[in-house]
Amino acid sequence: AMDGAPPPSSPAGLSAFVAVSQLLGLALLASTGAWLGRYRGGVGWHSPLQFNAHPLCMVLGMVFLQGDALLVYRVFRHEAKRSTKALHALLHGLALLIALVGECWAGRAGLPRAGCSPAGDGLFSAGIIAVFESHRTKGIPDMYSLHSWCGMATFVLYLLQVRGGKPPAPQQGRDCSTCDIPVSPQWLLGCGFFLFPGASFSLRGWYKPQHIFFGITLFILSITSCLLGITEMLLFKISDSYSHFVPEGILANTLGVLLVAFGLVVGYVLTREEWKRPPLAEELALSMDFKTLTEGESPGGGS
Repeated sequence: AMDGAPPPSSPAGLSAFVAVSQLLGLALLASTGAWLGRYRGGVGWHSPLQFNAHPLCMVLGMVFLQGDALLVYRVFRHEAKRSTKALHALLHGLALLIALVGECWAGRAGLPRAGCSPAGDGLFSAGIIAVFESHRTKGIPDMYSLHSWCGMATFVLYLLQVRGGKPPAPQQGRDCSTCDIPVSPQWLLGCGFFLFPGASFSLRGWYKPQHIFFGITLFILSITSCLLGITEMLLFKISDSYSHFVPEGILANTLGVLLVAFGLVVGYVLTREEWKRPPLAEELALSMDFKTLTEGESPGGGS
C-alpha cells in the first residue's frame, strides 16, 4: 500500500456480525453465572457446590473463548500474520487452561491433588476434574451418560487441535524451539505440520483444510456437549417441576438458546467466503519463497 493511504476497511456486515457474536457471548456467560448463582448456590470447592465449576468453565473456555479464537482471522484481517497467529494460539490456550485449570483449594482438606503442590497451593483442574471429584465425593459413577461421552471426546480431540494457516518462511537454521508459537501438547501436530522447517509446502497445504474442518467441528461438539449437559443437569435437579415452566428451567433453556445463537453467528462469519482474511503482499512473497525452499521449485514454476 502507498504511504498515507487510508487503512483498508472491513467488508460490509462483518463488524456487525462480530459485535452480535460478542454480545451473545457475554449474554451466555451472564446467564450461566445467574443460573449457577441464583438456583444452584454458586461455585465452591470441597463442598456440594464443587460441581458448579464445571459448567461455568466449559461455557467460558470451550465455547466463548474457542469461538473467539476462530474469529481472530476474520477480525484482524489486515494485521501482521505473526501477531494474528499468536492471538489465535493464545485464545485457544486460554480456552484449554480454563477448561482444565482452576483454583486449587486442596490444601484446606490436607490432601494434595493432581496438578497441585503437596502444600495445596497451585493449580487444580476445575473444568474436567471438578466433575470427577464431585462424583467421587457423592459416589456417582463416571462416564456413563451421552453428555460425558461427547464432552470427554471433545476435550481429548481439542488437546490435539492445532493452529492453522501457512507459516512465514523459516530462517535458515531455525528449529522448532524458536518458532513464533510456543510448543505444548496442544500444538504438537502444528509443530510437525506448520512449524517444523522440514515439512513440505504441499503437506502443509494438505493439512490446512483438515485443521479448519476439525476446528469448526470441535466448536460444534463443544456447544452440543453443553446443551446435553444443561438438559442432564435439569433432569437431575428439577425433574419433578421442569415440565411446569419453573423459572430455573426457563433460564437454563434460555442459556441453551444463547449457545445455539452464538454458534450460528460464529459459524456464519466463518463460512462467508468474502470475509476470509486476504493474504498480505509480503505473505504471498514469503509463501513462494518457502515453497521454493522446501520443494525446490522456482517462484514462477508450476505446482
